[in-house]
Formats: sequence, C-alpha cells, structure tokens
Amino acid sequence: MTGDAMVELCKKHTIFTWARQDAVAPLPIARAEGIYMYTPEGERYLDFNSQLMSVPIGHGHKRVRVAMKRQIDELAYAFPHAATAVRARVGKLLADIVPGDINTFFFCLSGAEANENAIRAARLYTGRHKILSRYRSYHGATMATLNLTGDPRRWPAEPGPSGFVKVMDPRPYHYSFGESEAEQTEQNLRYLEEVIMYEGPHTIAAMFIETVTGTNGILPPPAGYLKGLRALLDAHGILLICDEVMAGFGRTGRLFAFEHGDILPDILTMAKGLTSSYAPLGAMGLRDPIATYFESHVYWGGLTWNSHPVCLAAAEAAVSVLIDEGLVDNAARLESVMREEMDRLQAKHPSMKEGRCIGLFGMIDVQKNRQGEPMAPYNGTSEGMGALNRFFRENGLFTFVRWGSFMCNPPLCITEEQLREAFAIVDRGLDVTDRYFEA
Repeated sequence: MTGDAMVELCKKHTIFTWARQDAVAPLPIARAEGIYMYTPEGERYLDFNSQLMSVPIGHGHKRVRVAMKRQIDELAYAFPHAATAVRARVGKLLADIVPGDINTFFFCLSGAEANENAIRAARLYTGRHKILSRYRSYHGATMATLNLTGDPRRWPAEPGPSGFVKVMDPRPYHYSFGESEAEQTEQNLRYLEEVIMYEGPHTIAAMFIETVTGTNGILPPPAGYLKGLRALLDAHGILLICDEVMAGFGRTGRLFAFEHGDILPDILTMAKGLTSSYAPLGAMGLRDPIATYFESHVYWGGLTWNSHPVCLAAAEAAVSVLIDEGLVDNAARLESVMREEMDRLQAKHPSMKEGRCIGLFGMIDVQKNRQGEPMAPYNGTSEGMGALNRFFRENGLFTFVRWGSFMCNPPLCITEEQLREAFAIVDRGLDVTDRYFEA
C-alpha cells in the first residue's frame, strides 16, 4: 500500500487521538528499525521521540519479535485467573529488578489502566478518598486518569469523578517558588503542607507524581524534593504513587527515575518501556505491606486481558534487552552529549530559551522575545512553531512539537554520532524560529 493510500483510508475510517480529524496529517509508517522509521516509499525519519517516548530499545529488535512469535505458538491467551509460565517469569523478573520491597504486580494494558488501578488500590488500602496530583501532570485518558491529570486534556472530561485535588508543581508554568533548587523544594513543600491541612490529611489516600514531569516540560524534581515529599506524606499517612509510565525503564539514566532521589514509592506504575511498545502492557507495582493487605481483602479490579501471555512475553524480552545491552548506562552516558548540544544551541540561537534533560529525556523551550515569552501560548500554537514542525518533518526528524516546546527523547540504543546527527537537524530548525524572534 502506498503512503497516500494509507493516509486516505486511515483518515476515512479511523479516528486519530487528541485531534480535530480534518486537521490531522498522519505520517505513513511501513517499517522501523533501530532509531529509524520508513514510509512505504522508503523515506527515512530519525525517531527523536521514541514515537510516544515509549520505544527505549529501538524498533524491530529480533529478540522481542522471536519471543512474541514463540509465545503465540505456545499459548496465545489465558484467562486472568490462570497461572502461566510467562506470568510467573515476568512477575519474578520485575520483583528482582525493581528496587526495595515492590514485589507484587498487577498487569493491565496501558499506563492509564495502571494509574486507574493505583487509584483504586490506594483508596481500598487506606479507606480514604481524595487523591492529590499536580497541574503539570499527565496520567492517562480514561475518565479517572484525565481528572487526575493537570494539563488541558482534562478540561473536556470535566466534571468528572470526585476526590481529585490539584496542586502546583515545584516548577509551575509562570510562578516561581524560588530561583535555587533548594528554595523551590522548601517553598513548594511548605505550600503543599498547607493544602494538605485545608483538605484534611485524614481524607487523602495518596499523592500521584510523574517522578520526572513528562509531556508538560521534562522537569526533573529539584534537589531534595523527593525526599522532602516522601517525609511530608509519611507524616500524614498519605501514600506516594510514582507514575513512571514515561520516565521508567532507563529513560533518565537509571532504571527508574525515583532512584535519583533515593526514595521508594508505595505504588509504582509503568507501561511504555515495559514492552518497548512491541505490545500493550501496563503494570502497577505494590510494596509488601499493601500487597499483604490484599491477601485477606478483595482487590476489586480486573480486565479480560489481565496478564496476557503475548504481552508478557514482549515485556520479558524487552526488559532483558534493555539490561543485557546496557541501554540504561547508554542513556546515562549520552546525557552529557545532549546537554552539550543543548548548551551549544542555546548560545547560538536567540529563539532557544532553555533545554532540559536527564538521561535521554529532554525538551527544548522556544521563546519569541528576550523576556522569555513562549513562542506559542499555553495550550496553543503559533506560526513560528508550525514552521518548525514542518521543517522537522521535511528534514526527516520525527518528534513532538507542543505549544512552545519540542521533545528530545530518542531510543536509548542511539549512538553519539546519531544523537549529534539529530541535533544538527534541530540546529537548522532553530534557524527557522530565529526568524520569528522579536529582537
């Protein structure tokens, strides 16, 4: 099928996400290998966003494809109350590699479902109803997780279920809690403690955080924040839930982002990198005291494809590739290269406001003037950002341009040479936004 035929039929008969259907311009993809994707006509794109920040091992890895085919031949499906060999192996694998006493896992099909189940588990375990989350967060597209989410994708889903309370991030969009990281941590936690007082700590089951804020900024927590947050929540018996759907499985240069803060969440949610998107799978991980509670209390949750054998086979192989091929270490090693490239571009281009990265988890902000005003408004676009998006596509770089920023999240198998190749395209792209800069 040609690329044009793919686009025409997909637009005619399917719905695309988060978009007005007459405005979408799908990219036809016929195959993918390593860090590259190809159209049916052979046009190559460097995947600078791991598609949805979700293919850390790269595309088309043979070990994962072979494992999935083998599982289909052995056992393609088993109902959720069945015990299977692959379910046993993957549960043990995760218990071995996840730090601390997170030893028990509930398998589902997405990050949103993992977060849905974390909400449910927290409420059942604590007997409390309210859930805290942050305004710059994204936690999924179900009704509950959209209301857990802080960003504008929440708005069309309101009014939603009760009990969701939003708080400011340590680094809000405009307001500043302080110039230094120490100030941001101290002032934000003081503010959060007051919110907890107003809401009634005895009513709050848990607080959700993206350990590193994802699509809304790629914002690593300031120094001391995770430890301070952990202590504050512990003081009030509030669970800490780390959403590592995006940041987990090596993206930040550690297997899980919470390891950078030397803390352990009560509940951990994961997806994306769990299978490197070769099959849909999410998981909720529970610390031992919570898992023990459900030994003698019903866990009120389930779905037809819980612990699906083929998805678990993909996870077993993808996680093994990530570890065996040293991809977490590669992300940590190449952080300095990404940082160097971002600093070089910021010094060269007046339209580049800032670049942030931790491991191979990065974002660049684009500004329209010296006052730092974003090139596009919050939840909006602009002529300059539209031109940048077109330039990237015309020059074979696939990434997400969102509001006044764009993503820098390649597969973790990328080499230094390939990473610099990507930033060479970014360099030329910023020449485009420089023309929209109001000197």
